[in-house]
Amino acid sequence: MEVLLNEYEVAEDMQIDGLKIVQDTRLYRFTSDSVLLSKFAKARSNERVADFCAGSGIVAYHFYALNRQRAKTCQFSLFEMQESLAKLSEKTALLNGFENFETVNCKLQEISEKYREKFSLVLCNPPYERGGFDNEEYAKAVCRKEITLNLSEIAKAAAFALKFGGRIDLVHRADRLAEVCYTLKSVNIEVKKIQFVSGSKDAKPYLVLVEGVKGGKPATEILPTIVNRK
Repeated sequence: MEVLLNEYEVAEDMQIDGLKIVQDTRLYRFTSDSVLLSKFAKARSNERVADFCAGSGIVAYHFYALNRQRAKTCQFSLFEMQESLAKLSEKTALLNGFENFETVNCKLQEISEKYREKFSLVLCNPPYERGGFDNEEYAKAVCRKEITLNLSEIAKAAAFALKFGGRIDLVHRADRLAEVCYTLKSVNIEVKKIQFVSGSKDAKPYLVLVEGVKGGKPATEILPTIVNRK
């Protein structure tokens, strides 16, 4: 479908089946963190999937593109507080003819009651840096730093939105793993799978991918470390 892009918008190749994602060169653009997360998550048929802190939608769209056979029966809801990024997400759905996606422009702290226990999977690449935005543009800073949303609020939103037995897959700083684990556990989400990411074979991990299950029993699988040469 033909979609009108403004002078700052570009349709970038997702490098899967010719699919494209709409980006605005003035706004926050996705990084390899999002792609790592979309590859870490496993698709199941007929799921309701939420993408928290969706930005322009790269995690959900890339996850869908990677898992077209199973995910074609899934329904996706992309939650993003910045209207400008949410509109980019809508354009991507139109551009690729994706009819099983909706964009929800709201803060996670204000997620609607209609989404209570609605989802079997939550994907989340959150802002995970601490500190203010200093001289950085506010619209970009809130995508990277805990200015408007913190880990505790994400965990509460996930516990609200997930069905019992539902999963949350997220990426975070490796040095905040303990905080991720106890924060999720505080809302009855048990960490079941962990995978570290390093920049080279001998380097210490800088990222961690985590899967938690709402109401899950204690037992955690540690997967081999990914080497991500950016």
